[in-house]
Amino acid sequence: MDMSDFYSTFFQEADELLTDMENYLLSLDLDDPDSEQVNAIFRAAHSIKGGAGTFGFDLLQQTTHILENLLDHARQDELTLTKEIVDLFLKTKDVLMDQVEAYRSETTPEQDAYEEICHLLDEVGKNEVRKDRGVSGTGHVSEDTASSCLAVLFKGVGEEDVQSLVDELDNLGSISSQGKKDDYYEVILETSVTADDIEAVMCFILDSEQIEIHPVSAAAEPEGSSQAEDSQNDELAAAGIELFSAEDDKKTETVKQDVVQAVEADKVVKADKGKKAKKSADTENASLRVAVDKIDQVINLVGELIITQSMLNEVASTLDRSENDALLNGINLLQRNARDLQDAVMSIRMLPMDYVFSRFPRLVRDLAGRLGKEIELVTVGESTELDKGLTERIIDPLTHLVRNSLDHGIETPDIREALGKPRCGKLTLSAQHQGGNILIEVSDDGGGLNRDKLLEKARSSGMTVSDSMSDDEVWQLIFAPGFSTAEEVSDISGRGVGMDVVKRNIQAMGGHVEIVSKTGQGTTTKIILPLTLAILDGMSVKVGSQVYILPVSSVVESLQLREENLYTLSGGIPLLKVRGEYFPVVLVSKAMGIESADKEIVGRIAVMVQGEGRRYALLVDELVGQQQVVVKNVESNYRKIPGVSAATIMGDGSVAFILDLADIYHIYFSESQKNEIAVEKMDEPELLTA
Repeated sequence: MDMSDFYSTFFQEADELLTDMENYLLSLDLDDPDSEQVNAIFRAAHSIKGGAGTFGFDLLQQTTHILENLLDHARQDELTLTKEIVDLFLKTKDVLMDQVEAYRSETTPEQDAYEEICHLLDEVGKNEVRKDRGVSGTGHVSEDTASSCLAVLFKGVGEEDVQSLVDELDNLGSISSQGKKDDYYEVILETSVTADDIEAVMCFILDSEQIEIHPVSAAAEPEGSSQAEDSQNDELAAAGIELFSAEDDKKTETVKQDVVQAVEADKVVKADKGKKAKKSADTENASLRVAVDKIDQVINLVGELIITQSMLNEVASTLDRSENDALLNGINLLQRNARDLQDAVMSIRMLPMDYVFSRFPRLVRDLAGRLGKEIELVTVGESTELDKGLTERIIDPLTHLVRNSLDHGIETPDIREALGKPRCGKLTLSAQHQGGNILIEVSDDGGGLNRDKLLEKARSSGMTVSDSMSDDEVWQLIFAPGFSTAEEVSDISGRGVGMDVVKRNIQAMGGHVEIVSKTGQGTTTKIILPLTLAILDGMSVKVGSQVYILPVSSVVESLQLREENLYTLSGGIPLLKVRGEYFPVVLVSKAMGIESADKEIVGRIAVMVQGEGRRYALLVDELVGQQQVVVKNVESNYRKIPGVSAATIMGDGSVAFILDLADIYHIYFSESQKNEIAVEKMDEPELLTA
């Protein structure tokens, strides 16, 4: 058997088991540990050890073996779990993760890290475990655990592959016999591990349907009444029932029969529970691992189908309904089916936000300890789903925001107490669907942002700011490159690197960031993202002969320009007055370098959009409509185009660009003009009628 064929499965399951291990360790109540959680941590270590032994990953196997022994002490109540021990187990998990990554990349894990963690675990084994179990210096338990005899059956396995499986079983116990029987291979194993543990190890190599494990029944005896009676007596003895001798009165037989019936009834109940458990396990295992690139290929094909269907709609719109009724009905049905297929395929790539949020309990725990702060992490909306590609890309921005809340936002316990707050701060991660978007929030109950301090820092950095700036604009200053208000530079923050990267990464995902802060009460950072990057709800606009797509999530409103609402700054920057506020106007025709059919501003359409935390008006010639479009990457298929984030194919086969609203703003206005807008607009200078 070429074991390398199974490496990918082992690495994926090892990642999942290590993640589960960390989550269980973080959720343990040290005052009253849940035995099920401790057993789950033990099983995770045991399964990884078994798989590592199968594939010859020696350092990984040896590390998990020592950890497994200490966990066995913990579940036997021979090791009292403390915060220090849990911290060590978490550190061991990190080492195991590094070892898995090393083997995945076909390199050798660090020997120094292995020796250090083994030494630390050994110290726990020598100093913390009760001595009455005969524990050795490496935390190994004396072999006095109750053993059982199990029959392990392999189905549908070739003879050439059996030996590798038998060798693995030999690591788990003592093999008393083995051989081929009918359509399966049977191994009789004396072992102290459970059937579930054995199956967990073997499932790295075989499918669950190919493995069957059950206790070995008593040896066959000569036929006769004594055999059945002895069997009944054994069951009664196992149930704790001591039978009377044959000389006792007839009541003995009555009692015996009643007890036998009770035992038989109990067997039926257990068998029924076993069937239900098997059914539940089958339901849980009714899943299929599929490579992401295969799913992406299906999504691309569905996208092409949607484009083709749009083309058919375009043609069908020119047909006479009375003469082509059947054809038009069929096209309408195709449209509904294509939309249902699109929704079903897109749901395959959707992952719950718990995939993201589960990364942060460990980060918060470790960082709070280093900062000397008490912090409670609360997560809300873990089941909210987001595209897999976005869940992986949102982790880094969220990590920056969480670290900022812990370092800058939430105060130390003594300061909080002096302010009348609870000593323990609260950090909340939440997610919820909002139309076609997902809203992710990072909230803390700390001191909030200091407006005066931000303005002072901005001025000292040479930035053009004004005291009349709105709070929203002041909060956006923290996203400026190199901007930091930290008084000391540490390995956590203070170098002015991070928040600008957060903003760029979120914009690259088609989203934007908003900040809400109240001094003394805390700060909430809101991230608004599309649910997926493959399909976009877009508004089609026309400028000259060119059609552009605006993300609907960024469109606030649209209105027709009137002369009394148009003004210009002294620098010639057009402004639009809407409900007492002034907004800069961007001429899409000028920004994109095309000839507009209409040269006059008055009477044209202004689409109010939001990008980079600011609002402005896009000047277009015509609103075409709203539709879902399939997003195509321009840069990988052609080249980077300023002001364009992607492209799509319209129903008539033409290509329409999807505008990058943040980039359009930067292209249109020079830095001096942006500074003039930021200062003069908010100071309400004397405006000149256009």
